[in-house]
Amino acid sequence: MIYALVDKETLLSKRVSLPALLHHIRSLNAPMLQYRNKTGSTEEKKTDLFMIRKYYRGILIVNDTIEFIDYADGLHVGQEDMRLYGEAPHEAIGQIRRQIGSKILGLSTHNKEEVLEANTLDLDYIGLGAYRATGTKKEAKVSGEALLEIAKYSKHPVGIIGGVRLEDAFEEPIVYKVIGSDLYKGLI
Repeated sequence: MIYALVDKETLLSKRVSLPALLHHIRSLNAPMLQYRNKTGSTEEKKTDLFMIRKYYRGILIVNDTIEFIDYADGLHVGQEDMRLYGEAPHEAIGQIRRQIGSKILGLSTHNKEEVLEANTLDLDYIGLGAYRATGTKKEAKVSGEALLEIAKYSKHPVGIIGGVRLEDAFEEPIVYKVIGSDLYKGLI
């Protein structure tokens, strides 16, 4: 299954409009889309979320921006962002869960230890990566095929993140392949 990652900075750098990308994502039948915008204003993010809802009918996840949970079906947080809600992972995820209720909650993981910790948390899925180096995560540790072994330790559905390409194929227990910048192929 494809989990589309729409990164606003990548959109701008590639000079691709959000509606054009959303049309492309719809043609791929991607049932899940994560919207990430680390630098935009509140108004820009809100406008983008309304546009996504206009052009996209699948599950919409917002990245880190819990204040936009009312416009989305769920929230995805990174390890560092999780710590903004509490020192201990259970405390942090508990606080996030109280704010988002029964909406979807995902967490980025990078290694076996973080996957095992995630197994004890109230999550709906994890992202595991990076699979390859990417332009948006230059500092990420690239684990490649080793991620497929680490994913077997997760009790949650797993999305392989970071540098995943449309042509990549993964076997169970990988449920999602999270496609980011590769979505732009053919659009630029």
